[in-house]
Amino acid sequence: MTVETLTIHQGSDKLEMTTPTGNWVLAREKGYSPVQMLVSAVAACGGYVYASVLENSKITAEIEKIEVSYDRDDNKKAQPVSAIHIQFYAKIAEADHDKATRCLKLVSPNCPVIQSLDPAIEVTETVTFI
Repeated sequence: MTVETLTIHQGSDKLEMTTPTGNWVLAREKGYSPVQMLVSAVAACGGYVYASVLENSKITAEIEKIEVSYDRDDNKKAQPVSAIHIQFYAKIAEADHDKATRCLKLVSPNCPVIQSLDPAIEVTETVTFI
């Protein structure tokens, strides 16, 4: 089992996480909210997994960008994330479009960030070919 420790401390007026390249401000008004960071982590991890699945499937691909959107449950006090949608934009030969679309089903089961989420959070992935 791998253990990694991150340190979050009180900055001048917001919580900050210390990193070797500078502090990450954990506040929507000054940086990224923890919810935005969670959703971004899902998208980034999903992107790495999708790229790996495509490579293992012998599909030449270049993921140009990833857009991620999310819903929050307004009916619950903390308004937790209820759904995350990952939209990949990728350059893939037309002959491989169907296969690349089928590869999407392997993202969630192989992404450690998605697997760490509450199972009630619905994660969907789609690809747009550019």
